[in-house]
Amino acid sequence: MTGLFLTVATVVALAAHHAAGKTLKYQIYEEQKVGTVIARLKEDVADVLAKLPSSVSLRFRVMQRGNSNFLSVREQDGEISIRTKIDREKLCDKSLNCLIQFDVLTLPTEHLQLFHVEVEVLDINDNAPQFARAVIPIEISESAAVGARIPLDSATDPDVGENSLYTYALEPNNFFKIDIQSRSDGVKYAELVVLRELDREERSSYELQYTASDRGVPPRTGSTLLKINVADSNDNSPVFEKSSYVINLPENSPVGTLLIDLNATDADDGTNAKILYSFSNHVSPKIMETFKINPDSGHLTLIRRLDYEVLNSYDIDVQAQDMGPNSMPAHCKILVKVVDVNDNKPDISIDLMSTQGNGDAAYISESSLLETFVAFVRVEDLDSGLNGEVECKLHSQGFFKLQKKYENNYMILTNVSLDREKRSEFSLTVVAEDHGTPSLSTVKHFTVHVTDENDNPPRFEKGRYEIFKSENNAPGAYLTSIMATDPDLDANGQVSYSILENSIHGSPISTFVTIDPSNGAIYALRTFDREDLSQISFVVQAKDAGKPALTSNATVTLNILDENDNPPVIIMPQLWNFTANVPASKFTEAGQLVTVVKATDRDTGVNAELICSIVNGNEEGFFLIDPRTCEIHANASLENFPHEHVELTVVVRDQGSESLSAKAVLKITLYENIEGHVELIDPGASSFDSSMIIIISLVVICAVLLVIMVVFAAHCNREKKDTRHSYNCRVAESTHQHHPKKPTRQIHKGDITLVPTVNGTLPIRAHHRSPSATPPMERAQIGSRQNQNSRQSLNSLVTISSNHIPESFALELAHATPPVEVCIAGHGQVQPEGQWPWGQ
Repeated sequence: MTGLFLTVATVVALAAHHAAGKTLKYQIYEEQKVGTVIARLKEDVADVLAKLPSSVSLRFRVMQRGNSNFLSVREQDGEISIRTKIDREKLCDKSLNCLIQFDVLTLPTEHLQLFHVEVEVLDINDNAPQFARAVIPIEISESAAVGARIPLDSATDPDVGENSLYTYALEPNNFFKIDIQSRSDGVKYAELVVLRELDREERSSYELQYTASDRGVPPRTGSTLLKINVADSNDNSPVFEKSSYVINLPENSPVGTLLIDLNATDADDGTNAKILYSFSNHVSPKIMETFKINPDSGHLTLIRRLDYEVLNSYDIDVQAQDMGPNSMPAHCKILVKVVDVNDNKPDISIDLMSTQGNGDAAYISESSLLETFVAFVRVEDLDSGLNGEVECKLHSQGFFKLQKKYENNYMILTNVSLDREKRSEFSLTVVAEDHGTPSLSTVKHFTVHVTDENDNPPRFEKGRYEIFKSENNAPGAYLTSIMATDPDLDANGQVSYSILENSIHGSPISTFVTIDPSNGAIYALRTFDREDLSQISFVVQAKDAGKPALTSNATVTLNILDENDNPPVIIMPQLWNFTANVPASKFTEAGQLVTVVKATDRDTGVNAELICSIVNGNEEGFFLIDPRTCEIHANASLENFPHEHVELTVVVRDQGSESLSAKAVLKITLYENIEGHVELIDPGASSFDSSMIIIISLVVICAVLLVIMVVFAAHCNREKKDTRHSYNCRVAESTHQHHPKKPTRQIHKGDITLVPTVNGTLPIRAHHRSPSATPPMERAQIGSRQNQNSRQSLNSLVTISSNHIPESFALELAHATPPVEVCIAGHGQVQPEGQWPWGQ
């Protein structure tokens, strides 16, 4: 039989609202080839899967049972196929229903579906009936009555149903037949029946073929030989009180328990009445291993513990035979029914959804939703009745719950949202208890580990940090450390630090401070000057290494503390070389103000608290200075001052730990008429910062230079545009000397006009004139002026006019004093040096 039969089972409603499914039943014949496909779950449960989002990529996972390793389930489409060859007789023995059961889950767990699969393995007729003995010897008395029965050996056939042992047959003869009977467990056996009187003298033995057959297609048979020996007559045979007995024996009966005291009687005397008890020859070895019969007393006792779950009944054939010659045994049947007692604890099987290592713990993400599947629990009890009814409970302190799916199958689901940072591990206890009396229970523990997700950003202790550092620090100086903590694990909890980019006074923050990314230590990159920059604020970002990374920020404010690094600066009165002239009235009375010294200090605090004192020039005590306001008052009437002027040395000192000071010499001159000697000074101007004056001066200078450069560039550009009408004299000379068609021409004194140039750099454009256009007198005056003023002019321009030269060019006169530049208006040959008429 190679055909494959598949039948889809009925739908079973599952309790969980998120995991509805079916119980699917299939049938296959045993001995199929490895790889034979039984079903594809993706097709058979398409109606259930159609309710799920189409974007979900489903996977099928088997929750294994004891015998499910015969089959495999493909993850992609749930294809069920045969992994190893299945022998039904080895798998299920004589059980009529041979099932391979397992459960299949769909993943991911967000779209969990549960399917219970039952694959029934059908029997094929691959085994023939078989007798234990090839020859079965039987001894029967010739005095045996017609109808006497002798039990025969039974054949065995491991197949079931139609393929199991069906009937027996005996070779046709006139003396014997067989009568087929069934035991309580359904097993058939045969008894040999005497059909007519036997006569040993006529025939002492018979050999008959004894055959057992099944109803398979095709049918199979097995046979043995009955060797019947006819013995001399024995007047009386033993007789049992009853031909059959039924005994109910609890399965927990101890070894040595007496089942029955058999009693057979024989009417003979002496040895013919001496009875021996024994098992019939055809009893199975299993019976002989479990029970023992005393040959003399007929006591049947238990020699091995019973197990209702293994075998719930025994058919025992016992015979009694006297000691006389040619004795004929008597037979008795004993049916032992094993009574179930609650001797089996429930069995708990737990399939964990996600495992690592040895698989004794489940792992679930802390981001899992409510009612996320954790484990599949299956409980079984081999007992029957109330002894086999099991109740299952889960102890989890409310974090998880147990949900029954069908029969004794349960799912463990999350009952609350999990947070690994609050609790990373749970110990769960599953308790299964039957309803027997007394009840038996089983306890099983397993651990659920909550795996980490990057659900916590790094957190600073504070959102804002304030640190203080004295100015004039060394570059690279340590400032402070800030730390963020992340309760996540591994990369999710690894924190790195950085400073977010911003600018301070136009410079990137990265030029001021830096941070160690591994530990949050902040360092200065430059020397700070509080007078330029008193406070820096920047943002430090902490980032973990999770995917995606999470961040948090903290603001750090760096306050730069003042050091006494700036001396006081006296700004009033105005000093020249540390000295100031101060006019004062000769009539100043005691207590009146003479002058005020004003000073500033760029430092702050005590470093900027200034105290003034007169250190020199006040030996006579006519002046008194207020140390705080620096006002100088007359200590006595200045009319009595013996001098017209005095030099007071005033020192202004700050209050820093290392005090700095400024000194001024005040030259005080006493006048009777002070009004004519007092300079009006704008108080605002006196405080004007000298550095600002320098900056403004530099700006003005740069602006002037820029204007000059622009004007010069514009002028050069204009000269370039006029190159068609302006020629360098030397270039023109060289050009005309090599011109083949130009006749030479003597240049006369009257052709030259001397015109002064501006600084000798800007030539005047030549004009087309006729020689007669310039009066001789004028030419003479110009020539005379050239001789007289040659030492005073820096440069001159010589203009040569001719009607025959339409374009102009310039020629420098090297020997002119001062040098002159010759411009020739028209074409012609330049007169060489030393050939000018007036130059001789």
